[in-house]
Amino acid sequence: MIQRKQTLWLLLAAACGFLSFKLPFYSGTTATEISHKLLATENFLLIITTSVISLLALVVIFLFRQRVLQLRLCILGILLEALLIFLYYREVQNFIPKTGTYSLTALLQGAIVFFYFIAAKDINRDEKMVKDSDRLR
Repeated sequence: MIQRKQTLWLLLAAACGFLSFKLPFYSGTTATEISHKLLATENFLLIITTSVISLLALVVIFLFRQRVLQLRLCILGILLEALLIFLYYREVQNFIPKTGTYSLTALLQGAIVFFYFIAAKDINRDEKMVKDSDRLR
């Protein structure tokens, strides 16, 4: 479990997800505030989606005996992250145009997709290795 490569990638995905609760995605001016930072705690959908993505990465680590399920959950994590990026984009539309900027920490969302993708690739590699070793028996 711990010695597998995908564990590292999934831990990094979870860490990036939990960091997005504290680090801003976008900073700018809204109709009510001059300096407003868009965090994962902005609304209920962002909180739930970010929590599910982060906790999913941690849960997938412990499903090491069920690699097919692990792979499917990684793909689900990627799809949920795409939904989260869309939700962030929708929230950015509430800011006054040309008064804000994306924060450097917005790259955390892309990093989560990358880490899930690399973990899925390594899980698939493990599954192929197990199938090949079973064929040799």
